[in-house]
This record gives sequence, C-alpha cells and structure tokens, in this order.
Amino acid sequence: TVKDLIHWRDPKKSGLAFGLSMLVLLSLAAFSVISVVSYLLLALLCVTITFRIYKSVIQAVQKSSDGHPFKTLIEKDVSIPPETFRKHVDCGLTHINRALKQMSRLFLVEDLVDSLKLAVIMWLFTYVGAVFNGITILILADILLFAVPPIYEKNKAQIDKYIDLVRTQVNTTMAKLQEKLPGAVKGSKTE
Repeated sequence: TVKDLIHWRDPKKSGLAFGLSMLVLLSLAAFSVISVVSYLLLALLCVTITFRIYKSVIQAVQKSSDGHPFKTLIEKDVSIPPETFRKHVDCGLTHINRALKQMSRLFLVEDLVDSLKLAVIMWLFTYVGAVFNGITILILADILLFAVPPIYEKNKAQIDKYIDLVRTQVNTTMAKLQEKLPGAVKGSKTE
C-alpha cells in the first residue's frame, strides 16, 4: 500500500517508488510532458522488443516452441467493466460537487473568517509562487512525502510534544482574537 511505501516498510519497493517519482519529476523539470511521456513509453517499448527478440533467439537455438513470451499478458482482460467506471465517475462527481460548494461558500463570503483565511493563504502562496515554480514544489513534496513519515515514527514523542505546544499557542491566540473581535468572528455568517 501507499502507506507502507512512504513508511519504508520494504526499502527496495520504497526506494524504487521514490527513485521513479524523482526521475519523472526531474525529467518534467527539464523536458516537456510530451517528451517525458514519449521517452518513458519508448524505453518500455525498447525493453519489451529486446526481451521478445531475446526469447525468440533462445527458442530458435534450443528448438523449443514456447510461443510468445507475453502470451499470458496478451490474453489477460484489460477492459474496464462499466459498473467500475460508473462507480469511479460517481465518486469523482461527488468530490467535484463538494469542492464547488466549498468554493462558492468561500468566494461568496458565506463566512467572513473562512474567506479571510483563504485570502491570507492565497496571499502567502503568491510569495511561495514567486520563489518556486510548480515542478519544484512537486519535487519538494515528493522528498517530504518519503522523508517525513520515517522521521516522525522515530521521534514521535518529541514531535507530538512540540505540536501540542503550537496547538495550545494557536488556540490561545484565537481565543484572544475572538475576545477582541467578537462580532467579526462569532457573528460572521450571513443568515
């Protein structure tokens, strides 16, 4: 599972997944998406053609009739059942509708505080965007995805202690803010 990969339960699989994801992201940083996809598919095609020719030569030398080396894969049914497709489309539609509802709630200022939080986050993202481009952020996210879970597992007690301190500080600050601005925070929803 993905959880086992990012927690490095099997270092070989995790290393392979991390290496491949970094290879794809670094390739995307240097080349266009079309070039990266074309090179990956070309590499896959080269491997399968080479393997097919190798097996054909081995069969000719040994005078065996094993047949096509990918016969079991060719005969495998790769079609998607309509029920599975509909289920995933319905699930995706549910998520899209939920996101649209949340966006309309935030952008039409149903709750002033939530809309202001979004504004602050977007303002901070303008600074992040000025420093990093999208692919750099994806590369950093990939590194963090594979680095943070094992570090957290090894230092869980210490990290949780600091997270509780930060949570307490944030809650205290929010409580003070609510005392100073009771109308803006508590009564911000439009009826």
